[in-house]
Amino acid sequence: MFKLVVQFRGIMKKRFIIIILFLLVAPQLFAQSTYDFLRIDMSARAAALGGTYVSNSTDPDVIFYNPAGINTIGNTPISFSFVKHLMDINSASLASTFEIGGLGKFGAAVQYINYGDFDRADEFGNKTGNFSAGDISILLGYTNSLSNNFYYGVNLKYIYSSIDELSSTGIAGDIGLQYLIPESGWNFGFSIQNLGSQLTYYSYTEENLPTTVQLGFSKKLAHTPLQLFFSFNRLNDENRFDYFNAGVEFTLSKVIQLRFGFDNNERKDLKIGSSSGLAGISFGLGINLSDYNFNYAYSSMGSIGAMHRIGIAAVIKQN
Repeated sequence: MFKLVVQFRGIMKKRFIIIILFLLVAPQLFAQSTYDFLRIDMSARAAALGGTYVSNSTDPDVIFYNPAGINTIGNTPISFSFVKHLMDINSASLASTFEIGGLGKFGAAVQYINYGDFDRADEFGNKTGNFSAGDISILLGYTNSLSNNFYYGVNLKYIYSSIDELSSTGIAGDIGLQYLIPESGWNFGFSIQNLGSQLTYYSYTEENLPTTVQLGFSKKLAHTPLQLFFSFNRLNDENRFDYFNAGVEFTLSKVIQLRFGFDNNERKDLKIGSSSGLAGISFGLGINLSDYNFNYAYSSMGSIGAMHRIGIAAVIKQN
């Protein structure tokens, strides 16, 4: 770990200040546990709805939130997402679901994040080169039904993380449940994510994985173009009830959807002085054209900046 500290000392002063500020105000990305990139909202639609996706059942990206959610997705959808973070930190993901006759519904996904390039320096601040850092997770999921409109799902993840010459690997699993009431438009979801451990360590110390417990629901309001979303996203944390998120989706037509979201804990954490600005507020747009869905999301981090997400999903129809 001393080697990492020495390397970060060589970053230019302005860049170093911005990174430290980002570390302090965005604990959902850089928390005390390792592999916290697993908590990033990869889906543009999910991010626009404030991260309230544990009860979703129509999008292959739900596999990152609740593996049970992929059960009712028809055909074979493929979804690609790209996330533009602050500075030169970027993420991307690819997800798909498919059926294997008689065995149930399966899903597969890859999630990747690159933190950019940094200046390497010795203990005296002398620059000696550059180094980079990145993380990747490869996921395989399975879901089936417990009873009518009641589904379970499991994910298995292999995780690889690298910082310069150091690396770490881990294995984790997710479990999820979903209960749907189609006639009244209610969806309920529950998941426990990132249960597992490191296989190899950056140094000689094992670190915890970012285990997360989520519980939420969505409700399609009858005779209106509105669908409401709400969830508690970190029920296993000490301040569990601070981590609530809400979203609303307006279906303006078969082609266009508008989305708005709110992240309560992010709004509190990103407060600077007496003002939170637009921190914790998100909005987005969905465009559906034939068998293609295009999504965009803007997530404000207040005075720090904002994250931009884009996504495209295509459907491969089965004969």
